[in-house]
Amino acid sequence: MPNLADQSIMTAINGRFRLCSAGQIKPGEMLGVELPGLPKLVVYRVADEFYCSADLCTHGAASLSDEGDLNGYVVECTWHEGKFDIRDGKPCSLPCTVPLRTFPVTLDCGELFIDVE
Repeated sequence: MPNLADQSIMTAINGRFRLCSAGQIKPGEMLGVELPGLPKLVVYRVADEFYCSADLCTHGAASLSDEGDLNGYVVECTWHEGKFDIRDGKPCSLPCTVPLRTFPVTLDCGELFIDVE
């Protein structure tokens, strides 16, 4: 059986990317993830649900994983207090008007994956 590094390489070819293990993120927290060929991503955990979006705020290009605050299903960019719903990326407050790109997350054997088309 291939190790996780090998699996990441194989699945990337098919458009499936391993993000991290579910145990790396505690409920109510988020984690920045960098994958080859993709912009930096952020993975969120709300209870036992996982979500993923582009890491940069669409208003001020701040890193949400480094400087954002997660409160339930809403991530706030602390640069200008703009907020996004992590479930669909839609802005929840001004000054943000452009949605975050989101990716559906799959949990498989304790590992989190996204499919990128």
